[in-house]
Amino acid sequence: MESYKQKCSSLDDTKKLAYKFASLIKENGCFINLYGEIGAGKTAFVKFVAEALGVKEKVTSPSFVILNEYHSADIPVYHFDLYRLEHTGISTITEELREYSEGKKITFVEWAEFSQGELPFERIEINVTYDDDDSRIYDFKSIGEKNKKVIEGLTV
Repeated sequence: MESYKQKCSSLDDTKKLAYKFASLIKENGCFINLYGEIGAGKTAFVKFVAEALGVKEKVTSPSFVILNEYHSADIPVYHFDLYRLEHTGISTITEELREYSEGKKITFVEWAEFSQGELPFERIEINVTYDDDDSRIYDFKSIGEKNKKVIEGLTV
């Protein structure tokens, strides 16, 4: 498993990290699980990645609608939020999540901890945590072989 960790002390640091990440996933697409407490910076990261990819629509948290779709960039971007589904509702969208992991697209899943292990094997996991000085730590892990180069690209 490849991993990479970066501390972001400001929103500008987060934007730079998100833009770099976007440049590494835009060619082939990626399935990304996001973990972290409320307010940790998951949606902010997704917004910056979408901006870097050229998404023209306003990117918002899909907390109440479960899924937001963005088709204005060169690659489609899908943004799930599993928080409201929690454990019981995940089974209703498991097949859909698998479909969103195939082909050339970028799929973000916030609150992936509610997935009960039902999310695709080939993915990147990003855990966002608070640091002591109110900065954020973004911890990236590649699960499977497909995305190792993305993690390697972040380290450069």
